[in-house]
Amino acid sequence: MILKKLLPLTIVLLLLGCGKNTVTNSNDYSKYLSEKADKSALIANAQQWTDKLNENPNQYPYLGKRAAAYTTVFDATGDIDYLIKAEKDLKQAVEITKGKTTSYLKSLASNYISQHRFKEALKLLKLAEENGDKLTGTQKMLFDVHLELGNYLTAESYLKDIKNMSDFDYLIRLAKWEDHKGNLEGAITNMEKAKAIAEASNLKGVKQWSYTNLADFYGHAGEIEKSYNLYLKALALDPTDAYAKKGIAWITFSYENNPIIAQNIIDSVKTYYTAPDYELLIAEIAEYNEDESAKNAAIGRYNDMVRDKNYGDMYNAYNVIMYTDEMLLPERAIEVAELEVKNRPTPQSYDLLAWSYFKKGNIEKANAIIEKHVEGQTFEPAVLYHIAEIYKAVGKTDQVSELKNELVASLYELGPTMESKINQL
Repeated sequence: MILKKLLPLTIVLLLLGCGKNTVTNSNDYSKYLSEKADKSALIANAQQWTDKLNENPNQYPYLGKRAAAYTTVFDATGDIDYLIKAEKDLKQAVEITKGKTTSYLKSLASNYISQHRFKEALKLLKLAEENGDKLTGTQKMLFDVHLELGNYLTAESYLKDIKNMSDFDYLIRLAKWEDHKGNLEGAITNMEKAKAIAEASNLKGVKQWSYTNLADFYGHAGEIEKSYNLYLKALALDPTDAYAKKGIAWITFSYENNPIIAQNIIDSVKTYYTAPDYELLIAEIAEYNEDESAKNAAIGRYNDMVRDKNYGDMYNAYNVIMYTDEMLLPERAIEVAELEVKNRPTPQSYDLLAWSYFKKGNIEKANAIIEKHVEGQTFEPAVLYHIAEIYKAVGKTDQVSELKNELVASLYELGPTMESKINQL
């Protein structure tokens, strides 16, 4: 799904001149592109807890403090090693306290969620639930994990348990739930309410999170200018926010058809933030530019990065698409997709399995998986595209026509490299 062909450079320059689809302005964000996360300062902050631990080895609360500092390094730089360092400290803290300290259980569960180790996170949260203290916070996280695992009835029951329309944490989860159900309007309404609460609280991190997440929703709804303005607000709070910069890069690429600016923004982010999926965006831009060499180089860097065992299963979904669409290794894709279904039996995971069988040529099996586990259970455009291709192959013409209309409306989210593929449905 990553990739397509592009217009010659002369046409790109013409598009830049006419400004047909232009909402961004480099004067708004260029000042942020030179801003980098200070990794050495963040590591030094973690080191102070190491020093205190060395002086007082029995002070296990320092493990939690250091884990939090390591997590901050990961969040700011994408360096996976620090997420793993945080995991080790939190596991030790949980062991020392024999699982009776809920805050350590929840912190380790949060770490596992970041690693896409949802079943392990669920076990920890059940222990925290048994402890009984700070129960509402535990229930919020249980909603998160059950939603990620595809346990939708259980997730909904936890959502009812934590209902509080004046609570930021509840509203953002309600927004996520509405989005899961395909009610984007409802998701936006609740996220707007959450943003208002965040702004009233004046807590920087909470405001920043609400801005980028609402920006994503606006993007899905085609409200590109609103999306852009919220990414800018996030950057005003934290000029090193890599996610907000990536969001603006996507607008310049997918909405404004300006791959040059998108590439420049991503290049600025990569000076301090490293994550494999950024290479896939670079590959997508390169394909749009018909630059096969740059595309292959980016895919090569991606493959090199995900060989790091510290990533575990975090990039399984991306890897399946790599194996099916780029490397043409459907058997390997099936293996990884089956693992993803085992770890996370959601409609999205089953879609990956169906797509892998489709790419192998087993169209009937692909169709059977879609009918049983995917159809009507998710509204993600990438999944709908797979369904459309599989249904086209089995002759479900009417369904393909309906899906095509939805996909055309989702071109911004899917990206310009998908336009020709959708048109051919």
